[in-house]
Amino acid sequence: MKNCILRSILRKSFLLFGILLVLIETKAQDLSSFTTNWPAWRGLYNTGSVAGGNTPVEFSETKNVKWKTEIPGKGHATPIIWGNQIIVQTAVATDRKAEKTDVAAPASPMSPTQTELIHQFKVISVDKTSGKIIWQTVVKEETPLERTHELGSWASNSPVTDGENIYAFFGSRGLYCLDFKGNVKWGRNFGQMEIVASFGEGSSPALYKDKIYLQWDHQKKSYLYALDKKTGKEAWTSEREEITAWATPLIVEVNGKAQLITSATNKVRSYDAQTGEIIWECKGMTKNVIPTPLYAEGILYLMSGFRGNALKAIDLANAKGDITGTAAILWEYNQDTPYTPSPVLMDGKLYFLKGNNGVLTCLDAKHGKVVYSNQKLDGITNIFSSPTGNRDKIYIAATNVVNVVKAGGEFSILAKNTLEDTFHASPVIVGDDLFLRGFKYLYCISEK
Repeated sequence: MKNCILRSILRKSFLLFGILLVLIETKAQDLSSFTTNWPAWRGLYNTGSVAGGNTPVEFSETKNVKWKTEIPGKGHATPIIWGNQIIVQTAVATDRKAEKTDVAAPASPMSPTQTELIHQFKVISVDKTSGKIIWQTVVKEETPLERTHELGSWASNSPVTDGENIYAFFGSRGLYCLDFKGNVKWGRNFGQMEIVASFGEGSSPALYKDKIYLQWDHQKKSYLYALDKKTGKEAWTSEREEITAWATPLIVEVNGKAQLITSATNKVRSYDAQTGEIIWECKGMTKNVIPTPLYAEGILYLMSGFRGNALKAIDLANAKGDITGTAAILWEYNQDTPYTPSPVLMDGKLYFLKGNNGVLTCLDAKHGKVVYSNQKLDGITNIFSSPTGNRDKIYIAATNVVNVVKAGGEFSILAKNTLEDTFHASPVIVGDDLFLRGFKYLYCISEK
């Protein structure tokens, strides 16, 4: 009898030990996925940060550059990384002119970049280890009808991946699904956008389970599209009373239900990701909304900073209906918010730049308490990229300069690094490597 009991105890012990090993292995795989891939423009969790990585503090053209590869064309889209492939979008001008060019929007002082040339809209794969170009696929060849901002490009939207396929969005040129060998599986065209003041396009797609989502906000009829990611066919479409916005939609799960959150000028709206029905909405953003929403530990963070300042922290568990002025808005900090750059959320702290300037603020993310504010970066005045953080550092890239700022409760510039390029794409961090996509080159920065 005792032997039977002993054998039973041993069997249960081995079973529990096996379950424990599976849990440990699963957790290890999750951490590995977190630190070895950058699947969307603000990273795996859309916070602009990763947990680990021993990336260099100091670097230059002659120090800690693992490789440097020239990327053809002009594109400011932040790359994504999956496995050993870096995926880059670009627009390459040919020497051919279109027979007829109809400009989609009138000229403005900020948008002189009209072209008569046919452009090749390319998706490029770069080997993460060597920097060699693996393949280049032209998904569309045409003359852009629209102008862009003088500092912009016709390839500013970042791609996204689920690890199986690449989804490359070129705005008015359409959305394309490619495999990791560069083959186009399907494409969709949504027409011509009319962006305010011809500032150029920029919102990136979002993925969740079997769907891909596009926020199509411009000066004409605006929409939110939900597409079957395998076929590109519409699952649902929602009309929006919105003007131009450049923010990328964010998808979060709240009480077991996925919400698709869009930040824009007239309203912030949360949609049921499955049906397209509005769950909640609120007013309070400025015009020209660009920063992408962030989410962690039940709180959603929204920012904008054109001709005004707006920062709201929202308790998603209590958000339903019109939440404007309600207790669902936990706190606000309506000063020094970013115009173009998105914020970074890391270790319970929210870091963001003022306007398009090199001035940094850090808040306690839970309560909105000021950790520090209005701290000037070194050698950075105008900036259009977004900061990226890992472990104990934040990388901020601009024209020829990359500041490395110490993460945490005290502001400190660890290094001012100079490179021979200008950066509007945001830094990307995978493991111990820092990737910087400039106007001309793609850099891999790593300790030697």
